[in-house]
Amino acid sequence: MHPVVSNTKLSPNVVRLVVEARRVAEIRRPGQFVIVRMAPGAERIPLTIADADREAGTIALVIQAVGRSTTELCALRPGDSVRDIAGPLGRPTELIASGRAVCVGGGVGTAVVHPIAQALHRAGVEVTSIIGGRSREWVIYERELAEHGEVIVCTDDGSYGRPGFVTEALRDVLAAGTIDAVYAVGPVPMMQAVVAMTRPLGVHTIVSLNPIMVDGTGMCGGCRVTVGGEPRYACVDGPEFDGHLVDFDELRDRLTTYRDFERAALERLDHDCKLGS
Repeated sequence: MHPVVSNTKLSPNVVRLVVEARRVAEIRRPGQFVIVRMAPGAERIPLTIADADREAGTIALVIQAVGRSTTELCALRPGDSVRDIAGPLGRPTELIASGRAVCVGGGVGTAVVHPIAQALHRAGVEVTSIIGGRSREWVIYERELAEHGEVIVCTDDGSYGRPGFVTEALRDVLAAGTIDAVYAVGPVPMMQAVVAMTRPLGVHTIVSLNPIMVDGTGMCGGCRVTVGGEPRYACVDGPEFDGHLVDFDELRDRLTTYRDFERAALERLDHDCKLGS
């Protein structure tokens, strides 16, 4: 069992859950993730490790409530426990050793780029983070990223920071000087737009993919993606890949596979909650 240490609300449907997982905290590296299971027989949820405290033996998971299982995870409070946490899984981020990097985070993806920006800064790389949300209340991890370099905040409605999308801010940063690498994490359309912008400039671009994942070992095949015309499995070959080689159209299509099932499960949860109240 993994006790919950804290639950902090970051935005209307996103929380930062700190849980005890000492062995994971000791060896995790940027870009890696864990698979969480609430109870025996429950759904297995892949979550990127947003941060870790080796001394305390804890890891931070940033979770967006979009379906039944993530809604239940977001409802956990100190004193509750998570049954299983498997990891760290996946390949660590390929970090540049010098120069200048841009970390682009959209929505909950901002928490995923945090450990990347953190590691780049520690290596002496100049880091600029571009993060975005629909409005001010949806912007997360601004303060944490500011510890590692410049942060440009964008909001769709212009309620905070720069009005517009993160890609518009990225265009200006790319035009202002030499960028050695871009790391992008967020909704598929956002990552695809970032790649379309960096490809003609020849800027190395890493994206973190979020396909459906079950076992985390490559055996189930659920997280298959096409990269450079070849099949890859995000759980063991990724989750990060060269964005210029990713088939985003296929990824987008595969992400909708279980949408109807998840909607039905969420409706059942809502019904059960109403009965309980």
